[in-house]
Amino acid sequence: YIRGARANGMLTTAKHFPGHGNTATDSHVGVPVVNDDLDHLRAVDLPPFQKAIGAGVDAVMTAHVRVLALDPDPGRVATTSPAIMTGLLKNQLGFKGIVVTDALDMAGLVGLYAKNPGRVAVDAFKAGSDVLTEPYNLDACYRAMLDAVRSGEIGQDRLDASVLKILQAKASLGLEKSRLVDVAAIPRLV
Repeated sequence: YIRGARANGMLTTAKHFPGHGNTATDSHVGVPVVNDDLDHLRAVDLPPFQKAIGAGVDAVMTAHVRVLALDPDPGRVATTSPAIMTGLLKNQLGFKGIVVTDALDMAGLVGLYAKNPGRVAVDAFKAGSDVLTEPYNLDACYRAMLDAVRSGEIGQDRLDASVLKILQAKASLGLEKSRLVDVAAIPRLV
């Protein structure tokens, strides 16, 4: 599917990394916990992502789940965990594409950042995300990101790398030439 979609001018996304199947809580309302050990994760949860990366998937979306075998910090979910997003996804699995957060306005994640709602954006970006999706408090996230860049907490090189990935993805679709979809062509193309 990934190869076919890409061959026909579409971007693809694998989600929700590092796996969201074996949880008892909906991440829209709480913080799910994955209690599986590392052997189980390597045998069950990670292989689909490894295959997707091998097939050239363009983006990987994060999961707002605690995976204690990968990051024992009880205050972190995968989305905000450098050990999971950079250490595992980028360094160990070799993913070079765009890392997209799941919606940052989901209740479980919002609850973790109730005292400082903008910090979720900084933590997710520092963990390895390139695109910060649907912040609960857009203004707070925007200001927190600006402050983090201005203070040097987020380096200009790191910010530029994410922007470049996004621009390259857009250019791969020719969006710098034509940003609109020809709606009349949909029945012929699909």
